[in-house]
Parts: sequence; C-alpha cells; structure tokens
Amino acid sequence: MDPSEKRKLARKAIRKNPDAYGALITEYKEYLYKMAYLYMKNEQDALDIVGTTILKGFQNIHTLKNPDWFKTWITKILIRTAQDELKKVIYFDSTDEIQISERYNGVSLEEKHDLYSAIDQLSERYQTVIVLKYFSGFSVREIAFVMNIPEGSVKAYLSRARSELKNILKEDYLYAN
Repeated sequence: MDPSEKRKLARKAIRKNPDAYGALITEYKEYLYKMAYLYMKNEQDALDIVGTTILKGFQNIHTLKNPDWFKTWITKILIRTAQDELKKVIYFDSTDEIQISERYNGVSLEEKHDLYSAIDQLSERYQTVIVLKYFSGFSVREIAFVMNIPEGSVKAYLSRARSELKNILKEDYLYAN
C-alpha cells in the first residue's frame, strides 16, 4: 500500500470509519506482532498486546493529529501497553524455549540470543530506543514522538545504549573464553 493510500485511510479512520481503521491494522498487523513479541518474548502475550493495542487505537483514533504518523502513533500505544503489562508480570526466560534454527541473515542463533540478552540488561528507555531504531527503523524524530521526549534525548539515549551494549557484549565474550 502506498503512502497516499495509507494517509487517506488514516483520515477516514480518524473520522471513526471502522473499515479504514481495519485496513490500516491489516497493513501493520505483522509489524505490530513482531514489536509486541520483542517486548513480551512469548507468542500468546504478544498476541494479547496486539489485540489490546488495536482496541485502544480504535478508541483513541481521534487523538491522531497527523495521518502520516499512524504507524508511529500505533507503535506508541503498543509500547506503552507492553510496558504496562510487563510491570504486572515477571517472566522466567528459558533458553529451552528458543527454537533451534540454522544461521539466519549471517547471524547465528547464539549471537542473536547474546544480543537479545544484552538488550534485556539495558534500562527500559534504552531498550525502547534500540528496538525502535534498529528493529523498527524509526527516525530520531519518530522515536522522540513515541517516547514523548526531545530529539536530543533520543540521540543521547541511543549513544549510551550502544555503549552499554558494547560493554555488555564485550564482558560476555571475555567470560565465555
């Protein structure tokens, strides 16, 4: 779907057109699930977060001011919903749940696990900027909107998060050898 079509659908959705909202959700459903899974690390919880996000989005679609920002706006709702849910529940993360697969995009399963584990060690705000920037491809401006912070803070968080990740991954490597 091209951007002008998405913009038209977003305008209709803002006027409470359920078909237009549904079409936008259909366009982004896979993206929303992947984002939710990054936070929840569990299929059922990710699906629950997506469902709640869709409902909250429809109830609050009138708050979307710029139709071009629908994806960013719905992502903000998803992240807040996931963070609220994570505050309620403590998860036991078991490596037994990781599905074994061969190399994917030149990165081994172990390397991916190390990266995700390192990201989990970051503070919530650093996790959010890393996920939005490198997993979702958001711009600094979009991240600032989602997190409700100045663009300069986003840049600082990204820099600090990368530095912390580098240190965490370096320590893991040193202890592994």
